[in-house]
Amino acid sequence: MASAITGINRSVSDMLETAGPKTFFVTRFFQGGLNISDGSDELSPWRRNPWITVEEAEMLRRLPTIRDVAVQEGTGGPVRYGDIELTSVNIAGFGTSWVLVTGGTIVAGRNFTPIEYAASARVAVINDKLAESLFPGLDPIGKRIKIFGEPFEVIGLHVEAASLFGGGDDPRLAMPHTTFEKVADYWKGWMDISVMPTEAATVDEAMDQVVAAMRSSRGLKPGQENNFAIVTQDRVMETFNKVTSGFFLVMLALSSVGLMVGGVGVVAIMMISVTERTREIGVRKALGATRREIMFQFLVEAATLTLVGGAFGMLLGGLIAMGVNKWTPVPATVPLWSVVVAVFASVVTGIFFGLYPANKASKLDPVEALRYE
Repeated sequence: MASAITGINRSVSDMLETAGPKTFFVTRFFQGGLNISDGSDELSPWRRNPWITVEEAEMLRRLPTIRDVAVQEGTGGPVRYGDIELTSVNIAGFGTSWVLVTGGTIVAGRNFTPIEYAASARVAVINDKLAESLFPGLDPIGKRIKIFGEPFEVIGLHVEAASLFGGGDDPRLAMPHTTFEKVADYWKGWMDISVMPTEAATVDEAMDQVVAAMRSSRGLKPGQENNFAIVTQDRVMETFNKVTSGFFLVMLALSSVGLMVGGVGVVAIMMISVTERTREIGVRKALGATRREIMFQFLVEAATLTLVGGAFGMLLGGLIAMGVNKWTPVPATVPLWSVVVAVFASVVTGIFFGLYPANKASKLDPVEALRYE
């Protein structure tokens, strides 16, 4: 679990770095974490916020501290080529600078141009996974496909920077956002704007200008709350850290139950060991062994028992992490701290639950112990 959570955090961090260290986002609403809504205005505060518009994106593009902006909306839909049809392809409508934000590389063909964007041209850039599904062994550039039943020309092949949420394992494509608005069947009102400040401007300066421009265009008075959200990369990471903290709590709870069950097993095994070695304990005491030495002997045995079990558990966990890393989009990696914690927890469990059997062994009367059959 620690491997998976570490991998998720690293994946999110890498995805944000792909967008550029200074890039931030303008969205209709952002709260982060787990949101519960019954559809009412009270539990759905985003209803009170107006939609983000393309006109606002163009307004932000003209600000002196802004290098570029990229609009984005997405959905899933059918894509067909000849007799081959995929029913659920990830389809995104982007501005022309989308590659700067999403990362990856166009390895063949080209991106759509500003002229094609303005003209709502029926062109698409597909990723390598979609190309493998639709055009096995063929060059996809120039091929005609149908998206939502509309004919499109494939003009580019994009290889994605794999991550948990933008992973290169799913077939997906990009088209001009102007075209997307006309042909796509999607949930309207959730367009995002990625804002890239100039090299000379700081993130705070760019954000201040963006907030001022958005408030002015929406006619907000001083004292009124923003009816939009500015989301920085730090805030995104903070949200994911809160989510993964919940997983850590679940991990601790499950581990505690497992340790309790294992501890009961340790007590049972060590009590059997004490019973079977009663005469041995009596001999040792008769030869001068102290209570402390007897207790230390059984505590070492208990700790060794749980340490060996912990080693097998760590080996199994490492193999599972390797499988998760290889067969899923989650880049699971075993953090060193989890190994240290596992070893420590194993030893402490053995010592804690071995105290009672060790204490009982140390208190045995040597005469009675020697008589034991």
